[in-house]
Amino acid sequence: MYVQEHPLVLNLDIDQVRGLIGQWRDQALEAGLLARKLALAMAEAHLASGHDVIIPQYLGRPQFIEELEQLAATLAIPFHEIVLLDSKRHSLRRFYRRAEASDDPVHVEAQQMVDLAGGPPELEAMYERLVDLLDARPRARILRTQSGEVDRAYHDFVSQLT
Repeated sequence: MYVQEHPLVLNLDIDQVRGLIGQWRDQALEAGLLARKLALAMAEAHLASGHDVIIPQYLGRPQFIEELEQLAATLAIPFHEIVLLDSKRHSLRRFYRRAEASDDPVHVEAQQMVDLAGGPPELEAMYERLVDLLDARPRARILRTQSGEVDRAYHDFVSQLT
């Protein structure tokens, strides 16, 4: 929604970048790391041209967040770390419903990757990693979300950018 309302903002979805790498499924970890490097370069080029970048991504480990934060500092621009968070139970339910109802292959692939990594127990562990990470990221702004309240979540998100 934000990208649709703000001209020239780059919606830098790393899963889509990863999908551009040949045979990424056969080497998913390496492809994911390469996609993050590519995303950093893309973000730098776009930000340096004077346009905003939004990265809608689950990040359960700090390294990439820190790299993005450092990029913003290097370019002397604001860095916003905003986490949309629901309860664990609702988050897991939403994840699987999204894949079931989506025509977007990125959502289907995300579920397949989680299933290959261990299924619901792995998804629960991912949620816990995110919550644990938030303790180490005190400047991250947490927006509590609820299923079906997209407009409210968007309004709350935009209010964090001012």
